[in-house]
Amino acid sequence: MRVEAAVFDAYGTLLDVHAAMAAHAQLLPPDWERISAEWRAKQLEYTWIHTLTGPGQHRDFWALTEAALDVVAARHRITDPAVRAALLATYRALPAYPDAQPILAALRGRGVRTAILSNGEPKMLEEACDAGGIAPLLDAVISVEEAGVFKPDPRVYALPTTRLGLPAPRMAFVSSNPWDAQAAALAGFQVFWCNRTGAPPEYGLERSATAIRGLAELEPLLA
Repeated sequence: MRVEAAVFDAYGTLLDVHAAMAAHAQLLPPDWERISAEWRAKQLEYTWIHTLTGPGQHRDFWALTEAALDVVAARHRITDPAVRAALLATYRALPAYPDAQPILAALRGRGVRTAILSNGEPKMLEEACDAGGIAPLLDAVISVEEAGVFKPDPRVYALPTTRLGLPAPRMAFVSSNPWDAQAAALAGFQVFWCNRTGAPPEYGLERSATAIRGLAELEPLLA
C-alpha cells in the first residue's frame, strides 16, 4: 500500500540523545558514554513505570528526563550543579542526526507528509526541532501528552491517525527503539526499524518491520 505519510520517533531516531553528554565530556568522568546510556535507559524506565502505575502518576517527559539524570549523576558522583544545568540545557537543543534533514526533505519533495510522534512534551519538542533544523520539514509534531500516557501504550499510536487523517497502514513508522517499532507494527503501521548500532532483532521485528541502518535507506524503500 502506498505510503502517504511517514511518522518518526524523535529522540534517538531524528535527534541524537547522547549529544548532551558528548558536548560536555570534558566535565564528566572518562566513561561518559556509558553514563549517557544509563541516563537514556533510566529515562525510558521512568516512562514505563509512570504509565503502568496509573494516570495519577503521570509526569511529563521533561520532568522524567531531569529525574533520570539526577539518579544517574548521583550514582557516578557528578555533583556540580553547573554540570547538571549544562547537560539539561543541551538536551533541550539536541542536534539532529546528519541523515535526518535530508530524508525529511526528500519525502516531502515526493509528496509524503512527515510527522513526529514522541514521548517529549510539546515545548521541549518545539525547542528540539528548532535546534535540530527540522521544524520546517515537519507537517505535524505529536506529543504523547495528547494521550496522557507514554509509548508503547496503544493509545499513543492512535494519535497520528487522528492528526493526519490517515489509517495506520497508509503510514510508515520509523523508530530506532525496537519496542517502539514493535508497538507501531501491532497498531498497523508499515514499520521501519532504524537499527543504527547493528543490534540483533527482538520482539519479532524480523517479521514485522524492515530494518535499516540509517535514515538514508528509507527513501528508496518508500518509492
